[in-house]
Amino acid sequence: MAIWKLHNNGVLGPHDVVRPDERLSWGKTIGLGAQHVVAMFGATFVFPLLMGLNPQLAVMMSGIATIVFLIVVKHRVPSYLGSSASFVGVATAIYAQGGKPDSVTGAMFWCGLGLFIVGLIIHFMGSGIIHKALPPAVTGAVVMLIGFNLAPVVARTYWPQDQWIAAIVMVIVICLSVGLRGFAGRIAIFLSLIIGYVLSWLADLTLGPKSTIASDGTVTEAFRVDWTKVANADWFGLPPVTDLANWQLGNPNNVVGFHLPNFNFAFALIALPVVIALIAENTGHVKAVAEMTGTNLDAYMGRALGADGLTSMMATFVGAGPTTTYAENIGVMAATRVYSTAAYAVASVVAILFGFSPKFGAVISATPGGVLGGITVVLYGMIGLLGAKIWKENNVDFGNPLNLVPLAAGIIIGIGDVTLQFTDDFSLGGIALGTIVTIAMYHIAKALAPKEMVDAAEGATLIVDAPGAYESGQIPAVGGKGAKK
Repeated sequence: MAIWKLHNNGVLGPHDVVRPDERLSWGKTIGLGAQHVVAMFGATFVFPLLMGLNPQLAVMMSGIATIVFLIVVKHRVPSYLGSSASFVGVATAIYAQGGKPDSVTGAMFWCGLGLFIVGLIIHFMGSGIIHKALPPAVTGAVVMLIGFNLAPVVARTYWPQDQWIAAIVMVIVICLSVGLRGFAGRIAIFLSLIIGYVLSWLADLTLGPKSTIASDGTVTEAFRVDWTKVANADWFGLPPVTDLANWQLGNPNNVVGFHLPNFNFAFALIALPVVIALIAENTGHVKAVAEMTGTNLDAYMGRALGADGLTSMMATFVGAGPTTTYAENIGVMAATRVYSTAAYAVASVVAILFGFSPKFGAVISATPGGVLGGITVVLYGMIGLLGAKIWKENNVDFGNPLNLVPLAAGIIIGIGDVTLQFTDDFSLGGIALGTIVTIAMYHIAKALAPKEMVDAAEGATLIVDAPGAYESGQIPAVGGKGAKK
């Protein structure tokens, strides 16, 4: 039995809607699949760069993850699974505490396991239990502190590498995100990265190499764009194996690729709060697709969450970053009104083939630090503001002390990277401590608050419009509350 039925003999009328279990002719389906590849491509390779992982491997695993996801949800929820932005802060925090790439993937593996367990709970018990534990006020606060906790990364790591290129790329990101229309606007970050790459190369030609002053006063000169590794890379082959023995933070000669995760309890505590952001993203995604297709997909909510958790475990186990559902691909579906999962299957195969080109991976890995500085200064702020977006769309009332007081403490702890030292070898801080304080203090305050205050605070129901929209460099209105029809 065929997985997809041919829609209207392959003919797409001007007002036709192609359902997930249908497809057009294979020629048209391949074209649609190519659109989905372009839509996910920018974010899927940018975020591994920011996490110190291998982009080539990440693209390959995104294709494998998407195929697994489609099988688990029985082709009812069209979605592409790419690299998640939510873990960039986790990676930065782990590196700052002496961790290596295997420590990062080890910590993120537990997030995949956590999301998988949440998916099982929702599948057998319904989504109400999650909304009760993580109301919109709490979810928005956690997403906000995850984003804004990254501000020092821009200020201390990326921006100083080439401040003028970073400033120019920042302006380009803002202008393209707002000025471009349609599909081009959805890949504004991808386009900005390409433009920044070219600008860095032109700066090398006209201004020569840039000088860097180390903490000990040593001055070194280096070109912004170094394609030495590109020239030496093969056109076809698997990603490399991570050289953990010689890996050093900030070393341009780092070799990162396949590796097994290293499990560390302290690092896992830093990563686990991100599960809350992933629950919000996935839930919003399923709701948005349900509204666009006019189909009730609540029965597949648990499957979608569990599948994302499963594929995140698969990806991190081999050395790539976790996966998440992509809003930019929802945008492609909204624009074409073609929800066929066959197009996603085609996109998955193309992504896997990209993963077999080390030359492609080397070009991506050579992205200048100044370019990443200009992108991250906008991107990290957008991640944080997505939390405010959740509050707004769910009408969270901050005149209510139950919403205001406990969340205020958690957000400041997360943004300020406040640390609580337990022993000489163990402490909690930043995202982990901020999330724990936000959730625990909210429910403690709820237990102490009068009934009318609790009833007022619980009036909101979680709505996430265009989940993960910061992945694409723009926040499109697709499905859900406030969407433009």
